[in-house]
Formats: sequence, structure tokens, C-alpha cells
Amino acid sequence: MMNKFLYTIAAASLTLLAPAAYAQKSDGSTKSLVKAEKEFAESLAKHGAKTAYTTFAADDALVFRPNPVNAKTFYSAQPDSKDISWSPTYARVSRSGDWGFTTGPYTVGGEKPAYGQFLSVWKAKNGKWELALDLGTTTNKPLNKVSPEFIEPKDSYKPKFLTDKQRAAAADIIGTTEKTLNTSLKSYGIAAFSGFLNPDARLLFPGYEPIVGKDKILPFFNSMISKVSFKTTKVEKADGGDFAYTYGVATVDYKAELRESFNYVFIYERQADHNWNIIVQVFAPAER
Repeated sequence: MMNKFLYTIAAASLTLLAPAAYAQKSDGSTKSLVKAEKEFAESLAKHGAKTAYTTFAADDALVFRPNPVNAKTFYSAQPDSKDISWSPTYARVSRSGDWGFTTGPYTVGGEKPAYGQFLSVWKAKNGKWELALDLGTTTNKPLNKVSPEFIEPKDSYKPKFLTDKQRAAAADIIGTTEKTLNTSLKSYGIAAFSGFLNPDARLLFPGYEPIVGKDKILPFFNSMISKVSFKTTKVEKADGGDFAYTYGVATVDYKAELRESFNYVFIYERQADHNWNIIVQVFAPAER
């Protein structure tokens, strides 16, 4: 009888531990990344922000609150709140399966909620997804219904041997692209974005729902911005050579003679002609 009791307890313990063992599991697919993002949101709703971020974030993960800080350090000092919910509506994963991103709407609070859009960058380590970078922009209550778009990698490719020196050299290409963008913006104004945005690019800008399509982003910028410049802080590239991201500080001069600083994150995608185009732009107010 005692053996049967101990067996029952052991079986129950394994059942309880099983979900955690498979949490954040990565198989190189966008589907697995979306699942990890949803598990992250469920963890926060159930256990609070402190537990969720310390569980799902990488040791060197950054959150923008509003400026970039280490995620685990920041949330270890915060109350364990559960008042934020979110869901991804757009996600991509690199062909190397080591890197991906998600974006979508979030809501904060109960009776009088605040709304926004988030961007999260994830990296796969030891077979599971870890949050690497997280920021968001505030918006009004969303009016437009968005159909989820989760795009799987077109193929699979991961170099067998890739040194840190080679990774740094590859990242330098993206850094040079962003420097060229910055120089072009100084010389030709906002119109210079035209040569660096993908046709299906999306923009997350405070106060606005996602603006999707180069044909909509350029008129939006032209309507209110006279000048913009970027100071890149970091560049990282997926081992598959198809995606990269940058983050840093943007200085925006509005046509209304007002200047504002933003933390920005750009997601780049390598094109068939080997050029790198921006597919996601996020601007979040910086604290200076």
C-alpha cells in the first residue's frame, strides 16, 4: 500500500513538472516561438511579472523601461504585478532557428486600461527560446482588427562552424547599412527611407496603431518629421544570415519645431540582391 502511495505521489510530481520542462521549447519554427510568447504571457498572468521575466528572459536580456536595462535586474526589484496582457500577431524566425521576433498588441490595467504595441526579440539556447530584448509603444484603444501573420522560415540553414570574429564581421555589414541610412537622411531628408524600407515594412510609433507598408510609412514620416538621425548602440545578426536587429537612440526633429529622443529597434531582412532592408521599426520615447 505504501509503495502504491509513493508511486502515486511521484507520478503526480512528474505531471506537475512536465509543462515546465517543455516551456519555451524551440524546434526552429515560428510556431514554437509563438507558443513560447503565449506561455510567457500566461506565466505573467498566473505568477506575475517578476517570475515571468526571470523565467523567460536570458541573463543578458534587455527591457526598455523606458531606457534599456537588464530584464532580470529590473524585475527583481519590481512588485510582482499581473496587470499586463498581450498576444503576438506577427512573428518571424531565422532560417538558422536561433533567432526570431514577435510583435502585437498589449493592454495594461483593468477599469481604465492603457494600450500599446510590443516588439520582442528571442534567441534559442539549449533547445528553448529565451527573451533577448523587449520594448513597446503606447497607442489609443485599437480600432483595426488584425489577422495574425506567423511566417515560417523558407528553408533551414545553420553554419556548422561560426566564430565570434565572423559573427562580428557579419554584424558590421548591418552597422554599415545603418550608417549609410543615417548619412542619406542628413543629405536627402525623410525621403531617404525609401531606399531602406521593405515594401511590407511595419512601423510602431507612439500614439498610432501599426503602420504597415512603405507606401504608408513614408507619407506618415513626411507629414510631421523634418529630420531624424540615429546613433546605433548594438547590432546582432542571426547565424542564418537572413535577419538582424539594431537598437540605439533616434533624435527626431518635428516640423512643429519640437525635438524628441527615442529608443529605437530596427529589424532588418536580407534581400535577394544581398541588400538589407528594414522590415520593422519601433520608436519608444527615451528618458534623457
